[in-house]
Amino acid sequence: MSHTTDAENVSAKRYQEDTPYLLDVHTHSLASGHAYGTIREMAQAAAEKGLSLLGIADHAPGTPGTCDPAYFLNLHAVPETLSGVRVIHGSEINVLNDGTLSLGQRYIDRLDYAIAGIHGDCYEDAGREQNTRNLIACMKNEKVRFVSHPDDDHTPLDYELLVRAAKEYQVALEVNNSSFYKQDKRLNCVQNYKTMLALCGKLRVPVIVSSDAHDPSAVGNFEEARKLLAEIDFDETLILNTGVERLLSHIGLA
Repeated sequence: MSHTTDAENVSAKRYQEDTPYLLDVHTHSLASGHAYGTIREMAQAAAEKGLSLLGIADHAPGTPGTCDPAYFLNLHAVPETLSGVRVIHGSEINVLNDGTLSLGQRYIDRLDYAIAGIHGDCYEDAGREQNTRNLIACMKNEKVRFVSHPDDDHTPLDYELLVRAAKEYQVALEVNNSSFYKQDKRLNCVQNYKTMLALCGKLRVPVIVSSDAHDPSAVGNFEEARKLLAEIDFDETLILNTGVERLLSHIGLA
């Protein structure tokens, strides 16, 4: 099954700083082991921020302290709506050095969506080209709808290859708000985003803006990411946060 998106054949629209973002799909609950809110607390925070949809994407194995994979088999037990916010379930799954994901397919199949990301806890820099090949290999999994924080030159990426692969596999690339607060740890992240976003605009590849919240107080915080998008006048029609149905279509739930 191919991923779907309506980013193609849409006329360009200038970036509007006041356009509401309706959803945040990269957040973490207590189950991730280094996050500090329950799912209900995260949903309440989303409601207070005026969001319509919240995605909980707890970390997969490989990240120290995270949950047992069995956690992902019982997500249907969580009510679909909490505090008036629709809740969907994913996982931020680690890209491994052999180009595979750190969560087994039987667990991935139970998710609404998956986010693939490189994390230093379970990945060793293999150089720009191999890092990119490993990430692209994981993007081929049909549940992988997003790539998290592709912005850190400690594990550099070839953005031309990455964006072209995102277009081919219909995967949205993330602009991660938390990265802007960690520029001492995420090497060259601002310039890398500018490079990536220029290519996304040129090739008509959608992006997702995420808080990467590890506490309820950070849910729906897109401030720094939005400043960058405004600075470069990014094409608003390529941002998935502005429409719930569009996001659900992108992950195959519409």
